[in-house]
Amino acid sequence: MDGPSGSGKSSASRGVARALGLRYLDTGAMYRAITWWMLQQRVDLGDAEAIAARAADPVLLIGTDPDAPAVAVDGVDVAEPIRGSEVTGAVSAVSAVPQVRARLVAEQRAIIGAGDIVVEGRDIGTVVAPDARVKLYLTASAEARAQRRTAELAGTTVEAQQAAMARRDTLDSTRKAAPLAKAPDAVELDTTALNLDEVIAEILRLVKERT
Repeated sequence: MDGPSGSGKSSASRGVARALGLRYLDTGAMYRAITWWMLQQRVDLGDAEAIAARAADPVLLIGTDPDAPAVAVDGVDVAEPIRGSEVTGAVSAVSAVPQVRARLVAEQRAIIGAGDIVVEGRDIGTVVAPDARVKLYLTASAEARAQRRTAELAGTTVEAQQAAMARRDTLDSTRKAAPLAKAPDAVELDTTALNLDEVIAEILRLVKERT
């Protein structure tokens, strides 16, 4: 399941995984975890070569339980700090580095290969798992996405989130390495007017139809 921030893919992916009794993988959390580590190590995030040189260093542990998707780096639980504004503002720069993507895509494919799973991200249908049995691309209006993210975060506004998302969308969709894109055979689902239960129900219908 691919799509931009605020499209609803995280909550929907977890809900679908619970409903089907499957594992769940948040690939975005993996990029955020690497970004958090780079920040802790004071790596110059404006220097792609510096990021590439350290890409293999952090030890990353990612859980696949949809009810408790744990994330740890070098034994440190980072599930909360990776959602902070500092990481959010830096993750696009780190995730654009080919060496980072190569490392994490290999790890993601290994996790996927262990059995049926619901995976969310930005390049799952196009790069990570192009042979997936069901591919979805979630979208929503810019305002709806910003409103959802504002409801999740304290101390921000819809306008600020809309501007931040527009910036990240541009960075993610124009990077050279695995840009955010809809796979040709993915089903596009606009979640603007749907609540979470409706999104999950529609996805489950598509899964049943296609499997």
